[in-house]
Amino acid sequence: MERNVSAKLVFKTVASTKVAMAIAVANNPGYESMTEELSVTVEGEAVPLTELTDHHGGRFHYMEFDEPSEVTVDYQASVRGFGVPDASSRMELIRYVRPSRYAESDRLLPTSYAEFGGLHGEELLHAVRNWVNGELRYVSGSSRGTDGAVETLLHRKGVCRDFAHLAIALLRSKDIPARLTAVYAPGLSPMDFHAVAEANIDGTWYVIDPTGLAPREAMLRITAGRDSSDTAFLSTVGGSLSLKTLKVTADVADELPEEDPDQLVILR
Repeated sequence: MERNVSAKLVFKTVASTKVAMAIAVANNPGYESMTEELSVTVEGEAVPLTELTDHHGGRFHYMEFDEPSEVTVDYQASVRGFGVPDASSRMELIRYVRPSRYAESDRLLPTSYAEFGGLHGEELLHAVRNWVNGELRYVSGSSRGTDGAVETLLHRKGVCRDFAHLAIALLRSKDIPARLTAVYAPGLSPMDFHAVAEANIDGTWYVIDPTGLAPREAMLRITAGRDSSDTAFLSTVGGSLSLKTLKVTADVADELPEEDPDQLVILR
């Protein structure tokens, strides 16, 4: 499979702003080939970048702006073949079963046991995915950046990250390690960066997408972490910025795979 992705961003910063950006496809030694180009400019001048390595092959690009700036970012990548499935360390299995900022599994434990008390493994994975898909409505712009899984459940609506946070919290409540993964998702409509959940069963990470909006087989990992606080595509480390333009594309060179929500899929 050949997957082609791109992202164009324009944002404005105030003085003394430091930015961490996660839009590059994650490193994976299994790809047959991967070519990419990243350009970050201010008034046509290249901005110095530092690439930082994160968990699961993720890469952040760090930049600093002493003066108020309008920044233009252009990224494109072409990936052929499939990556090596992500391994799981004992520490990761501990980290990803704990409650976190946006996946409050401790608060949702009674709900999880009431809905999925006797389920385990693959059966639990499918049940959580289908339950979240049935309980929530996908409504663009319906959630706030501060909303976690509990707020999402109360409001019964959200965007992809909200669906993923709720699934992650419910799985962690049942002692299944789960994490949020940012991806490029060919076939997604409306096109944007996409967030899905990954859950670990018997040492293997399986991707679930409670929104059902794109085929998982074609997705490309950007980064992964406890929740969206670890995986935001653009964040500041001092100062502030305002996003003016965001355009994302993702497609496959051949026929798009069909999505079967009952199938176990590994993100690669």
